[in-house]
Amino acid sequence: MLILAIVLGSRLLRDFDSALLPYAVATVFLAFGVAYRYTVWISAPGARRLFKQGWRSLFSAENFRSAPTALPRMIATYLGFQKFLGARSHARWAAHQLIFWGCILAALITFPLTWGWFTFTSGSGSGPGYEMRIWGIKVLGFDSLNIVGWLMFHGLDIAAVLVIPGASYFLWRRMKDRGAVTGQRFAYDLVPLIALIVIAVTGLLLTFSSIFLHGGGYEFLAILHMVSVVFTLIYIPFGKFFHIVQRPAAVGMQLFKYTSRREDEQILACRRCHELIDTTPYVENLQGTMRDLDLGFDEWAEYCPRCKRVLRGNAYLTHVKKGFK
Repeated sequence: MLILAIVLGSRLLRDFDSALLPYAVATVFLAFGVAYRYTVWISAPGARRLFKQGWRSLFSAENFRSAPTALPRMIATYLGFQKFLGARSHARWAAHQLIFWGCILAALITFPLTWGWFTFTSGSGSGPGYEMRIWGIKVLGFDSLNIVGWLMFHGLDIAAVLVIPGASYFLWRRMKDRGAVTGQRFAYDLVPLIALIVIAVTGLLLTFSSIFLHGGGYEFLAILHMVSVVFTLIYIPFGKFFHIVQRPAAVGMQLFKYTSRREDEQILACRRCHELIDTTPYVENLQGTMRDLDLGFDEWAEYCPRCKRVLRGNAYLTHVKKGFK
């Protein structure tokens, strides 16, 4: 599908830049890897239930009545501003935002440009006037010497400036924070961050070379940048950054909780202390997932977190350390 979209979007490859062929091939492998990993992921019982309930909630009558406010608000909260990270650490939230918006900006520029979907052509043949065309249709004319032109030609540099501090913070945290060091894996957790930094730095060095060094070392930097980008795109489905693809599922989960709360006002209470836990449909969905996994203790979903800890402690004292106090 992506190959067909590239061919048609570039007007049968007339607008396709052959110099960007390695990037385009990497995006095809990326699409295949993401489709494969996502299919495997949603085949698991928990993810499959979440996937079905999310789509069911999206197309429910209650959601259509509330969608003008509920769905955009959840997308902004859980995808855009990721407020749940701010509750853990303001520094982590800020670094996450820098990486997120930097990568979004880079993707919005790089992918369509790589696929030949939009092009920049000189209006007069010698500049400084340029035209931006999408699928061969002129959508914007601008002067390369004004602020609009500068932003157009340096959008990837701006993205790199956003990504470098964010990725550097997480790399520093991965090496210094004991909690992060304990469970991390080099290939899964550190390699994606290093790859992001290499992409951003080499991209900035390309601009530095063209402006201040009159093209000195440009070919070497271009190859290094291309290799790092291609490697990262192919590696995304198999590393830490695959959670970028998984994150929209959080919106589906929150939408399911929201619509079930509106449809059924009953909130299930803890069986031990009677503290409110969550909506009955949400707890029943969790119990169904636990039964699918043959865990054998799905009734624990009806207890609050504090009571679960108390019951586990009592069971330990009763059956493991009998008489220990």
